[in-house]
Amino acid sequence: MSEPIRFYYRGSTHSVDRSATTRTVLQHLREDLHCTGTKEGCAEGDCGACTVVIGELQDGQVQLKSVNSCIQMLPTLDGKALFTVEDLKNGDQLHPVQQAMVECHGSQCGFCTPGFVMSLWDLYLKNEASSAPPQRKQIDDALSGNLCRCTGYRPIIDAAQRMCEFPRQEFDRAALAAALQSLQRQESFSYSHNGQSFHAPRTLAELLALRAARPNAVILAGSTDVGLWVTKQMRDLNDIIYLGQVAELKQMKIQDGMLEIGAAVSLNDAYEAICTHYPDQLTELWKRFASLPIRNAGTLGGNVANGSPIGDSSPWLIALGAEVVLNGGRGRLVMPLEKLYLAYQKKDMQADEIVEAVRVPLPRKNRIFRTYKLAKRYDQDISAVCAAFSATLTGDTVTDVRIAYGGMAATSKRADRTEAVLEGRAWNQANLDAAAAALAQDYAPLSDMRASSDYRMKTAQNLLRRFWLETRADAPLSNLDVNAFAHA
Repeated sequence: MSEPIRFYYRGSTHSVDRSATTRTVLQHLREDLHCTGTKEGCAEGDCGACTVVIGELQDGQVQLKSVNSCIQMLPTLDGKALFTVEDLKNGDQLHPVQQAMVECHGSQCGFCTPGFVMSLWDLYLKNEASSAPPQRKQIDDALSGNLCRCTGYRPIIDAAQRMCEFPRQEFDRAALAAALQSLQRQESFSYSHNGQSFHAPRTLAELLALRAARPNAVILAGSTDVGLWVTKQMRDLNDIIYLGQVAELKQMKIQDGMLEIGAAVSLNDAYEAICTHYPDQLTELWKRFASLPIRNAGTLGGNVANGSPIGDSSPWLIALGAEVVLNGGRGRLVMPLEKLYLAYQKKDMQADEIVEAVRVPLPRKNRIFRTYKLAKRYDQDISAVCAAFSATLTGDTVTDVRIAYGGMAATSKRADRTEAVLEGRAWNQANLDAAAAALAQDYAPLSDMRASSDYRMKTAQNLLRRFWLETRADAPLSNLDVNAFAHA
């Protein structure tokens, strides 16, 4: 039985019952509600002009996060709150974020401005416990998903620092929590329109039963990939099964020396948890992985299930020896992640199976680990090459060598021949040179708009050298000093 979509919007409960299951939040705002402050720029989650803030209850507390409304499906808002640029102004008084943008001349043509304002409002709320302005790194991360072609960004960054100087405008989280509590469903949510269906199960058992009954349904997690099927490929999605309300898939736990991350945990939350264990090795990759709104929406489970050859998570997960947990008709299966990928967009999964979780090994004594990303831009760019290396270093000997690259083959793939050259041998220049040469036997990378085949191979070899330079026993160079080797 179809039920209306219900979410908190502009101070009250908003219901929708006659929209397509694949209608985006942005389309609903602009075309149905005629709230045109939120803009469409790219319709693929890249430019940030459509940025809104979503609120939802998590363990009884309100969690707010910026997302791209252009690729979020309207039914995923059920039980949540939606905030747009129209919510910020209080009568005739601008919000401190807006006032700072005005006074710092942070807007020129104005098209991108609402998206910047919403990203800054999200940062403003996260910084509400402090009277000090946010740090530059916080600002850069908050604005990583917003593009502007007028200002050069300096006045927008000035506004981000200035917004905390105005009298504080408080946000009533308790009132929002009460409103959201009234919208929570006790049963699974189902919505249908014109022969299309959207299902949001609440438990893993319900999810597995739905998947068994509808093996051809599209599994939807963060919509950062599936959303583009609709906005760019114009695909019809008849049945959708949404993971965002399955309680078991939103959990993280440490067990048997592994951090287990449920398939519905956001990329940002997953990376934050992982980086508490690997702060020096993964923090930069975390901040360079897409943009904050994409990480807020996307999930690590979805990234793994998608299996893109240029996905930034799979190489380091494979290098660490991560496992993927599948569930379905074969029961609950745990397999090494590299065994999941058979060929381009082909995985060792049955039609009725879902990715339930990803298991990441925690640090071990004498285990050396690094990951590196090469792209044309620092922020929000797809990798030309993403490399990850791990090994156990005992004295001057390396064992249990695991090397994986993204962007070098049809899947994220281990460098088996290169690993064999290094396994059980001295961690020295001669063996490093032999290993770098062996990479040409492991990979035959393609040339495309991001990089040529020669560039990919050369930089892949240089990243292996960088790993050796940073981890050999007598390493004289700092990370800064070896940056040049990645691009030589």
